[in-house]
Formats: sequence, C-alpha cells, structure tokens
Amino acid sequence: MKKPLALLVDDEPDIRELLEITLNRMSIQTQCAENVDQAKALLKQKIFDFCLTDMKLPDGNGLDLVDYIQIMSNPIPVAVITAHGNMDTAILAMKKGAFDFISKPVDLSVLRQLVSSALKFSDPVSAKERKPRHTLLGESSVIKEIRSKIDKLARSQAPVFISGESGSGKELVANLIHQQSSRSDYPFVAINCGAIPPELMESEFFGHKKGSFTGAVSDKKGLFQAAEGGTLFLDEVADLPQSLQVKLLRAIQEKKIRPVGEQMEIPVNIRLLSATHRNLADMVHDGSFRQDLYYRINVIDLHIPPLRERSADIPALTDYILTKLTGNSSADKPTLSPSALAALQKYHFPGNVRELENILERALALYDGKSIECDDLNLPIGEHNLQDFSGYDPAQGSLEDYLEEIERKAIVLALEENKWNKTAAAKQLGLSFRSFRYRLKKLNLDD
Repeated sequence: MKKPLALLVDDEPDIRELLEITLNRMSIQTQCAENVDQAKALLKQKIFDFCLTDMKLPDGNGLDLVDYIQIMSNPIPVAVITAHGNMDTAILAMKKGAFDFISKPVDLSVLRQLVSSALKFSDPVSAKERKPRHTLLGESSVIKEIRSKIDKLARSQAPVFISGESGSGKELVANLIHQQSSRSDYPFVAINCGAIPPELMESEFFGHKKGSFTGAVSDKKGLFQAAEGGTLFLDEVADLPQSLQVKLLRAIQEKKIRPVGEQMEIPVNIRLLSATHRNLADMVHDGSFRQDLYYRINVIDLHIPPLRERSADIPALTDYILTKLTGNSSADKPTLSPSALAALQKYHFPGNVRELENILERALALYDGKSIECDDLNLPIGEHNLQDFSGYDPAQGSLEDYLEEIERKAIVLALEENKWNKTAAAKQLGLSFRSFRYRLKKLNLDD
C-alpha cells in the first residue's frame, strides 16, 4: 500500500526535523522546503496528499501557499502553523481555504489528529463511505449553490456560522457538513443553547468533577467531550450568556477545556458549527454578544434562504414529506391537487420547512382519501397579506399562536362585515363552507 506523502514547509531545521519524525512514525513520507519558492517547485514536481506550512517564511508567508494550492487543478488539504495566540492569522488562513491551523509550540498529539483528518480526504475508500445519509432537497439555483458550499466546507475544519430563519433547515445543513467531512465516523452533537438553564450551562458544555457543586454526585463529561473527534453544533448560539461566551472563546482558541472543579485543562478535538435565527451583528453592536467570539465562530458564513424564496423546491419537499409521513408506502401516499400545490407555492411560510411538515401532517388527517385539496391544507387566512412579520416577537409566544390570532381577527372582521352570515363570510374569505366551519371550531368561534 502506497504511503501518503506530505509537504512540510518551515525555515527552522529543528522544527522541520520534529515534524518529519512525527509524521514518519505515522507511516507518512515527507518532503521538506525552507521557503515559498521551494514549496511551489516541489508542488509542481510531485503529487502530495497534504501540506503543513509555517506562517512566517523568508520569502513570503504561509498564506501565499494557501492561495497557490487553492488554484491547483487538484487542491490538497493545507494547514498552517501560527504563532501562539495569533488567531487573526489563523482565521484569515481558513477564510482563504486552509484545512486547519495549529499554534506554536506544536502539540504533537494535536498535530497527529490534524494530519489524520486531512489525509482522509486523499483516501478514495474513506470518501466513498462519507456519502451523506440525508440530503438537502430541491433543484432551485440557491439550493444547488448551498449543496456546492457544503461540499467545500466539508473539506475544511473552519468554524461555520449558519444563519437563517427558524425552521429553514440549519441543523440539517450542519449535519450534512459533518457527514461529508473527515469527522463523519465520530459523533455529531447538536444542542439548543436556549434550552439549557443558565446555571447549568458551564457544566453541560465542559463537564464537571464529582463534588464540584451540590448535586455533582459523579464525574460528568460535557458536550465538548461527547463530541470528541466529531462535530459540535451550537444552535441558537445567540442565547449564550456573556459569562459562557468568554469560556467558549477560550475553548475555541486553545482547543482545550476545563471541567467545573478540575484544575487542569483537557485538550479537545472538535469542529464547531453554530447557528441562530437572530442577527448576531446587531447583537455585537448593542453589546449583548462578544465581538471577539463573533469573529471566531463566523470564520465562514452560510446563509440558508427561507422557503418562500425557493418555492420551486416545494413540490420535491412535499413529495418527500408525504412519503415519510405515510411510512414510505407509495400505496398510502396521497397526491396533491394542482390547486393545493399552487396554494403552497404562493404561501409565505413564516415557519419554513418545519411549518410545511406540520401543514401536510394536518392535511393527512383531514383529506377524504383521494387527493389533498386546498381546503385540506387549512392555510392561515390572508396568507397573501402576511409578508411582514416584524410584529412577531418569539419571546411573547409561539409562531402558531401568533398566526392563530391573525386568523381569528380576519374571521371576526369578515363576520362583522357580513352581519354574522357565515356563508357570506366564508365566500368573502375565499373559503369553502366546510373549511370555514373547521376554522370556527378550531378558534372557538362557533358559538
């Protein structure tokens, strides 16, 4: 079996020797270069599987090599060695396409993990096994572009910040990045930061030692340790309190954590992905989210568009959801009438894909066993007027309650304008009488 070949670029002989010995013990062949020009010459002569370069070189810097490797016909994973604490340079390198970074003095155990992850991309067997179990459905241009970005982001270790409205599929995208990455054999740990009580957050994230506080009856591993070797996905990261933001920043920069009650820091090997539906830049501006943490987690930004901006994907999504809801049985799966499908494609979908699932699940319980009609969908009344959701505040209640209140007001207004004639009110709202009666009962307006 052919041994992998790594290119090591550093102008210090002692560092080159240390790196060579470490990689040779991993059964990896090495070639060394002292500067950028030598490295470029070797890259033209031989096919390498991986490149590790110091940032500061006599005739340039590691970023020059990162740029050069990215425009090669077959780019290879490249990692940079940065000065201790120089995260700005590391972030810039990853924005340019570097696979990962490692700080001086080089921790050999961290180096071995980094190299092992990088080499998985050169292994065709490993690449075949990384085919994702899920997929991002749709053929709209925006979804095709996101799938392409996911493929590129999977080849990096850079922190990714996934933005988008609630229900748009941020966790699915994070999971796809993990599944297609070299970390796919290790855990994908997802946590909603808003669901953890503030007093338990530090213990949940970093673990604790037995006896470190009242109720700590045994040692407990935190989320960072649970995700060891894999990916940690922090959903609604905007909900983190300031005290934990500081500790998270240190964990990202040092790649180490300290459990509650522990004296020593523990090295961790995870990739961090994060998401929120809130505007983090605005939160940085008003001081509720740390600027330095924002720059660390937002090395690469991936925006997931709302469903209303990709209505062309609704037929594929609808078919997939109905198949799932009917237990993958084509015999039991109903069809959507053309008018029902058209109504879905015109609807604003404030709850995005999650709301589409809820609408179809409800329709399955209401349809007459033939095809799902427009009335069976029970879309909120006046959906064409729901283009502005600036009045909706998640802190004041659920989206469903908010929509029901809008629906209730529309029905009462129609009844008042038609002197409480239900048939006339239903006609004014463009509903069948059956659908109108269902809504009256649902909203307790049928008395």
